[in-house]
Amino acid sequence: MAKDGLVTLESRHSAPQTIERLTAEIEKRGMTVFARIDHAAAASAEGMELRPTEVLLFGNPRAGTPLMQADQTIGIDLPLKLLVWADGAGKVWLAYNDPVWLGARHGLPPGEGERLKAMAAALHAIAMAAAGN
Repeated sequence: MAKDGLVTLESRHSAPQTIERLTAEIEKRGMTVFARIDHAAAASAEGMELRPTEVLLFGNPRAGTPLMQADQTIGIDLPLKLLVWADGAGKVWLAYNDPVWLGARHGLPPGEGERLKAMAAALHAIAMAAAGN
């Protein structure tokens, strides 16, 4: 499902397993996980409850730098991000911004289209593998 550039997939695994699988897929493809943000842990530290909700920030400067050279505003959306969360029914979901949509959002020149499509394909493959789909 895609909504305003947001691609969402259901995972067949628990939230922790999905995050582990994502990390492994990202690293297997030669990319770097720059940060892991555990929103549920942060909420818990403040005495609040939140179902599993975690974001991975990752990428490869060889892919992202040329996009920022074309238009630096895309730097607000890079590195790439994947969100994993469990809903109220216990289903686990993954979501990410479609790189092609990001390119349009930032008005990148048409010459970047192939790079953006390649990023979108890689991101989709990572998400599908991690989700077990």
